[in-house]
Amino acid sequence: MLTHHLSAPISARMIRIQVIGLLALMLLVGACASNQESACPQGERWVMETLYFGTDRTIDGVAHNVTPEEWRTFVERTVTPLFPAGLTFWSADGQWRGANGTITRQASYVLQIAHPPGTDNETSMQTIIRRYKKDFDQQSVLRVRSLDCVSSNG
Repeated sequence: MLTHHLSAPISARMIRIQVIGLLALMLLVGACASNQESACPQGERWVMETLYFGTDRTIDGVAHNVTPEEWRTFVERTVTPLFPAGLTFWSADGQWRGANGTITRQASYVLQIAHPPGTDNETSMQTIIRRYKKDFDQQSVLRVRSLDCVSSNG
């Protein structure tokens, strides 16, 4: 006999109600998922990657920013060969709160790339992040990923 935490017996009726409720919830979730998938024709669901790159760094104890020229060179030599089909980037002003609670503001670059899902593209994204952190002495690069419908009306 099944019991709950108070050691009172659970009736067969109660189990049926819970099972029916669970099935209804599963059907509802499944319907939402299939509805979302049908809104995007097969082959057009891509990963949208947005990376946020800070520019503050220290060279020989002196504060410097990643310059626009350094950023363009990084994009040309690192990003473009990995995603030659296209990408978008822009300058931004960003801020973040450190572990000590202090808000730090800095110039930033935002890079956005849409690509088909796949292991090769994931490896390429990791390469971009790793190289930027190493080349420009950064602790982190913020990465935001989503699955989106992509179409070209060209």
